[in-house]
Amino acid sequence: MAVHARQRVAGQHALRSSALAAELVRAAAVRPHELVLDLGAGSGVLTAALVRARARVVAIELDPVLVRRLQTRFDHVVEDDITRVPLPREPFRVVASLPFSSTTAALKRLLDPAVPLIQADVIVEWHLAVKRAAVWPSTRLGVEWSAWHELSVSCRLPRCCFAPQPQVDAAVLRAVRRREPLVPVEHARAYRGFLQRGFRNGPRAVVPGRQLTRLAGELGFDRAARPRDLDAAQWATLFRRGIRSGR
Repeated sequence: MAVHARQRVAGQHALRSSALAAELVRAAAVRPHELVLDLGAGSGVLTAALVRARARVVAIELDPVLVRRLQTRFDHVVEDDITRVPLPREPFRVVASLPFSSTTAALKRLLDPAVPLIQADVIVEWHLAVKRAAVWPSTRLGVEWSAWHELSVSCRLPRCCFAPQPQVDAAVLRAVRRREPLVPVEHARAYRGFLQRGFRNGPRAVVPGRQLTRLAGELGFDRAARPRDLDAAQWATLFRRGIRSGR
């Protein structure tokens, strides 16, 4: 356990300012009585801001020393790894500063369409936020997550905002669950496989030649486009058309 705790703290950078934490919670539009997780709560600066916003807050932290400190201040504190802790079955939100070393693993869990996440506002490395939220060049994970969530970068946070100061700037990556998903949730597993093949071998590996030529004209991309040249909506449409044609 102690080894995991040291690894966890190594990737963790706490906000220096409680005023900034309060502004981030305000920008996330957290409403009273909503269930909100603070993943990797650390010193509790975001937890405190969420409590002041009258949310139902669950602070999750791995380091047992930090856990004990949090327990003296807050009612609901869980000692666990954010990449393994059971997630709520009821709708919930996340406002958190994710440890940079665990960011992708945490996002894979949160943005699984079977998880009842309403919205996540998470502090991550700047380049990762921009990469995942970009329309172009797209990434496989960004395209996959965007089928069920709208991804955006809501603000930049320079490294001086944190203690200890990280090597890179950060950003708030926002993921809002779509009211109308681009791909039905029941097809999530098939869509992941579709994207894996498409990003590995190109759109022509998952769409027949003539159909790809026609869809390229309809959707506005070059028939010879690379995987990253198609955005989330274009990939989702290729997949849905394949379902309709029985492929």
